[in-house]
Amino acid sequence: MGTNERVAVVTGGGSGIGRASALRLASMGYAIAVLDIDPGRATTVAAEVQAAGQRACGLTIDVAIEDSVRLTFEEVRSRLGPASILVSSAGIADFTPFDQMTVAGFDRMIAVHLRGTFLCCREAFTDMAAQHSGRIVTIASVAALNGGGGPGLAHYVAAKAGIVGLTKAIAFEGGAHGITANTIAPGLVDTPLIRGAGSPDSFYDRIVARLPVPRLGTPDDIAGAVAYLVSDDAAWVTGQVISPNGGAWI
Repeated sequence: MGTNERVAVVTGGGSGIGRASALRLASMGYAIAVLDIDPGRATTVAAEVQAAGQRACGLTIDVAIEDSVRLTFEEVRSRLGPASILVSSAGIADFTPFDQMTVAGFDRMIAVHLRGTFLCCREAFTDMAAQHSGRIVTIASVAALNGGGGPGLAHYVAAKAGIVGLTKAIAFEGGAHGITANTIAPGLVDTPLIRGAGSPDSFYDRIVARLPVPRLGTPDDIAGAVAYLVSDDAAWVTGQVISPNGGAWI
Protein backbone atom coordinates (compact mmCIF):
# COMPACT_ATOMS: atom_id res chain seq x y z
CA MET A 1 0.00 0.00 0.00
CA GLY A 2 1.91 3.04 -1.26
CA THR A 3 2.02 6.35 0.58
CA ASN A 4 1.76 8.77 -2.36
CA GLU A 5 -0.99 11.27 -1.46
CA ARG A 6 -2.38 8.83 1.09
CA VAL A 7 -4.19 10.26 4.10
CA ALA A 8 -4.14 8.78 7.59
CA VAL A 9 -6.85 9.85 10.00
CA VAL A 10 -6.01 9.44 13.69
CA THR A 11 -8.70 9.99 16.32
CA GLY A 12 -7.54 10.82 19.80
CA GLY A 13 -4.47 12.07 17.97
CA GLY A 14 -3.69 14.87 20.38
CA SER A 15 -1.93 12.75 22.99
CA GLY A 16 -0.78 9.30 24.02
CA ILE A 17 -1.19 6.44 21.58
CA GLY A 18 -2.91 8.64 19.02
CA ARG A 19 -0.11 11.20 18.96
CA ALA A 20 2.57 8.52 18.70
CA SER A 21 0.67 6.84 15.87
CA ALA A 22 0.24 10.11 14.00
CA LEU A 23 3.94 10.88 14.21
CA ARG A 24 4.93 7.34 13.19
CA LEU A 25 2.62 7.42 10.16
CA ALA A 26 3.95 10.84 9.20
CA SER A 27 7.47 9.39 9.25
CA MET A 28 6.21 6.78 6.77
CA GLY A 29 5.12 9.50 4.34
CA TYR A 30 1.40 9.87 5.03
CA ALA A 31 -0.53 13.09 5.30
CA ILE A 32 -2.09 13.16 8.75
CA ALA A 33 -5.47 14.34 9.99
CA VAL A 34 -5.14 14.72 13.75
CA LEU A 35 -8.60 14.55 15.30
CA ASP A 36 -9.14 15.22 18.98
CA ILE A 37 -11.80 16.59 21.31
CA ASP A 38 -9.16 19.07 22.55
CA PRO A 39 -8.53 21.58 19.74
CA GLY A 40 -5.23 22.78 21.19
CA ARG A 41 -3.77 19.30 21.29
CA ALA A 42 -4.97 18.54 17.77
CA THR A 43 -3.33 21.64 16.30
CA THR A 44 -0.13 21.10 18.28
CA VAL A 45 0.38 17.57 16.96
CA ALA A 46 -0.57 18.67 13.43
CA ALA A 47 2.15 21.32 13.70
CA GLU A 48 4.64 18.63 14.74
CA VAL A 49 3.72 16.63 11.65
CA GLN A 50 4.09 19.69 9.42
CA ALA A 51 7.47 20.47 10.98
CA ALA A 52 8.53 16.97 9.94
CA GLY A 53 7.64 17.84 6.33
CA GLN A 54 4.24 16.19 5.90
CA ARG A 55 0.84 17.67 5.18
CA ALA A 56 -1.41 17.75 8.23
CA CYS A 57 -4.46 19.33 9.78
CA GLY A 58 -5.68 19.36 13.35
CA LEU A 59 -9.43 19.22 13.80
CA THR A 60 -11.81 19.06 16.75
CA ILE A 61 -14.11 16.05 16.99
CA ASP A 62 -16.45 14.43 19.48
CA VAL A 63 -16.45 10.85 18.25
CA ALA A 64 -19.62 10.03 20.19
CA ILE A 65 -21.71 12.50 18.16
CA GLU A 66 -22.70 11.49 14.63
CA ASP A 67 -22.83 15.00 13.18
CA SER A 68 -19.43 15.87 14.64
CA VAL A 69 -17.88 12.80 13.02
CA ARG A 70 -19.58 13.40 9.67
CA LEU A 71 -18.63 17.07 9.47
CA THR A 72 -15.06 16.46 10.61
CA PHE A 73 -14.46 13.78 7.99
CA GLU A 74 -15.90 16.14 5.37
CA GLU A 75 -13.33 18.72 6.49
CA VAL A 76 -10.54 16.14 6.26
CA ARG A 77 -11.58 15.35 2.67
CA SER A 78 -11.62 19.04 1.84
CA ARG A 79 -8.20 19.77 3.34
CA LEU A 80 -6.21 16.59 2.68
CA GLY A 81 -8.31 14.12 0.70
CA PRO A 82 -10.22 10.92 1.48
CA ALA A 83 -9.06 8.63 4.25
CA SER A 84 -6.99 5.63 3.27
CA ILE A 85 -5.93 4.78 6.84
CA LEU A 86 -7.90 5.14 10.04
CA VAL A 87 -6.46 4.72 13.51
CA SER A 88 -9.39 4.87 15.91
CA SER A 89 -7.73 5.75 19.19
CA ALA A 90 -10.06 8.21 20.94
CA GLY A 91 -11.10 7.14 24.40
CA ILE A 92 -11.83 7.92 28.03
CA ALA A 93 -11.00 6.06 31.23
CA ASP A 94 -12.09 5.89 34.84
CA PHE A 95 -12.24 3.32 37.59
CA THR A 96 -15.69 2.79 39.14
CA PRO A 97 -16.65 -0.20 41.32
CA PHE A 98 -19.32 -2.23 39.57
CA ASP A 99 -21.92 -1.82 42.31
CA GLN A 100 -21.45 1.96 42.15
CA MET A 101 -21.50 2.25 38.37
CA THR A 102 -24.27 4.48 37.02
CA VAL A 103 -26.18 4.04 33.79
CA ALA A 104 -24.90 7.44 32.67
CA GLY A 105 -21.30 6.42 33.33
CA PHE A 106 -21.72 3.11 31.54
CA ASP A 107 -23.44 4.75 28.55
CA ARG A 108 -20.76 7.42 28.25
CA MET A 109 -18.01 4.81 28.13
CA ILE A 110 -19.86 2.85 25.44
CA ALA A 111 -20.61 6.04 23.49
CA VAL A 112 -17.03 7.27 23.28
CA HIS A 113 -15.32 3.93 22.70
CA LEU A 114 -17.77 1.73 20.83
CA ARG A 115 -20.16 4.15 19.15
CA GLY A 116 -17.24 6.45 18.37
CA THR A 117 -15.30 3.64 16.74
CA PHE A 118 -18.38 2.65 14.73
CA LEU A 119 -19.03 6.20 13.50
CA CYS A 120 -15.42 6.85 12.49
CA CYS A 121 -14.99 3.45 10.85
CA ARG A 122 -18.20 3.96 8.87
CA GLU A 123 -16.96 7.28 7.49
CA ALA A 124 -13.53 5.90 6.65
CA PHE A 125 -15.00 2.72 5.14
CA THR A 126 -16.89 4.81 2.57
CA ASP A 127 -13.68 6.57 1.50
CA MET A 128 -11.71 3.35 1.36
CA ALA A 129 -14.33 1.41 -0.59
CA ALA A 130 -14.29 4.13 -3.24
CA GLN A 131 -10.49 3.73 -3.48
CA HIS A 132 -10.70 -0.10 -3.38
CA SER A 133 -8.04 0.02 -0.68
CA GLY A 134 -7.71 0.88 2.98
CA ARG A 135 -6.45 0.01 6.43
CA ILE A 136 -8.54 0.31 9.59
CA VAL A 137 -6.79 -0.07 12.93
CA THR A 138 -8.89 0.13 16.09
CA ILE A 139 -7.54 0.41 19.60
CA ALA A 140 -9.11 -1.96 22.11
CA SER A 141 -7.39 -3.17 25.29
CA VAL A 142 -6.02 -6.32 26.85
CA ALA A 143 -8.89 -5.71 29.30
CA ALA A 144 -11.20 -7.00 26.56
CA LEU A 145 -9.32 -10.31 26.74
CA ASN A 146 -8.77 -10.73 30.48
CA GLY A 147 -11.78 -8.95 31.95
CA GLY A 148 -9.78 -5.94 33.05
CA GLY A 149 -7.30 -7.52 35.40
CA GLY A 150 -8.84 -5.72 38.39
CA PRO A 151 -11.96 -4.01 39.73
CA GLY A 152 -13.63 -0.88 38.43
CA LEU A 153 -13.45 -1.50 34.70
CA ALA A 154 -16.67 -3.31 33.75
CA HIS A 155 -17.86 -0.45 31.52
CA TYR A 156 -14.44 -0.12 29.90
CA VAL A 157 -14.15 -3.87 29.34
CA ALA A 158 -17.59 -3.98 27.71
CA ALA A 159 -16.73 -1.11 25.38
CA LYS A 160 -13.36 -2.53 24.39
CA ALA A 161 -14.74 -6.05 23.85
CA GLY A 162 -17.34 -4.48 21.58
CA ILE A 163 -14.58 -2.86 19.55
CA VAL A 164 -12.94 -6.25 19.03
CA GLY A 165 -16.17 -7.76 17.71
CA LEU A 166 -17.00 -4.73 15.58
CA THR A 167 -13.57 -4.76 13.97
CA LYS A 168 -13.86 -8.44 13.08
CA ALA A 169 -17.24 -7.75 11.43
CA ILE A 170 -15.76 -4.85 9.47
CA ALA A 171 -12.96 -7.15 8.30
CA PHE A 172 -15.53 -9.58 6.86
CA GLU A 173 -17.29 -6.85 4.89
CA GLY A 174 -14.19 -4.89 3.99
CA GLY A 175 -12.27 -7.62 2.25
CA ALA A 176 -14.30 -7.36 -0.94
CA HIS A 177 -13.36 -3.67 -1.08
CA GLY A 178 -9.64 -4.12 -0.46
CA ILE A 179 -9.98 -2.99 3.16
CA THR A 180 -8.31 -4.70 6.10
CA ALA A 181 -9.46 -4.12 9.68
CA ASN A 182 -7.51 -5.15 12.76
CA THR A 183 -7.49 -4.40 16.46
CA ILE A 184 -4.61 -3.59 18.76
CA ALA A 185 -5.32 -4.57 22.36
CA PRO A 186 -2.58 -2.94 24.43
CA GLY A 187 -1.67 -3.76 27.96
CA LEU A 188 -1.17 -0.93 30.41
CA VAL A 189 0.41 1.97 28.52
CA ASP A 190 1.77 5.06 30.25
CA THR A 191 -0.41 7.81 28.78
CA PRO A 192 -2.02 11.00 30.10
CA LEU A 193 -5.40 9.25 29.80
CA ILE A 194 -4.42 6.41 32.11
CA ARG A 195 -2.56 8.66 34.54
CA GLY A 196 -5.67 10.82 34.79
CA ALA A 197 -8.02 7.93 35.49
CA GLY A 198 -7.63 8.17 39.25
CA SER A 199 -5.59 5.15 40.28
CA PRO A 200 -2.64 5.53 42.69
CA ASP A 201 0.90 4.76 41.56
CA SER A 202 0.77 1.55 43.62
CA PHE A 203 -1.82 0.20 41.17
CA TYR A 204 0.65 0.48 38.29
CA ASP A 205 3.51 -0.86 40.41
CA ARG A 206 1.54 -4.04 41.18
CA ILE A 207 0.81 -4.64 37.51
CA VAL A 208 4.41 -4.07 36.42
CA ALA A 209 5.67 -6.46 39.10
CA ARG A 210 3.67 -9.30 37.51
CA LEU A 211 4.82 -8.70 33.94
CA PRO A 212 7.45 -10.85 32.19
CA VAL A 213 8.61 -7.58 30.61
CA PRO A 214 8.53 -5.49 33.80
CA ARG A 215 7.58 -2.03 32.63
CA LEU A 216 4.60 -0.06 31.46
CA GLY A 217 4.11 0.14 27.74
CA THR A 218 4.86 3.34 25.89
CA PRO A 219 2.80 4.98 23.15
CA ASP A 220 5.64 4.19 20.75
CA ASP A 221 5.25 0.48 21.51
CA ILE A 222 1.72 0.67 20.17
CA ALA A 223 2.60 2.95 17.27
CA GLY A 224 4.98 0.25 16.07
CA ALA A 225 2.08 -2.20 15.85
CA VAL A 226 0.05 0.40 13.98
CA ALA A 227 2.88 0.87 11.50
CA TYR A 228 2.98 -2.86 10.84
CA LEU A 229 -0.77 -3.20 10.32
CA VAL A 230 -0.91 -0.42 7.73
CA SER A 231 2.15 -1.68 5.86
CA ASP A 232 2.38 -3.92 2.82
CA ASP A 233 3.77 -6.62 5.14
CA ALA A 234 0.29 -6.89 6.68
CA ALA A 235 -1.63 -7.11 3.41
CA TRP A 236 -2.95 -10.59 4.33
CA VAL A 237 -3.71 -9.72 7.94
CA THR A 238 -7.32 -8.84 8.73
CA GLY A 239 -9.80 -9.46 11.52
CA GLN A 240 -6.97 -10.07 13.98
CA VAL A 241 -6.20 -8.91 17.50
CA ILE A 242 -2.60 -7.95 18.21
CA SER A 243 -1.88 -7.42 21.90
CA PRO A 244 1.40 -5.71 22.85
CA ASN A 245 1.13 -6.16 26.61
CA GLY A 246 4.49 -7.11 28.12
CA GLY A 247 3.15 -10.57 28.87
CA ALA A 248 0.09 -9.47 30.85
CA TRP A 249 -1.99 -11.85 28.72
CA ILE A 250 -0.25 -14.86 27.23
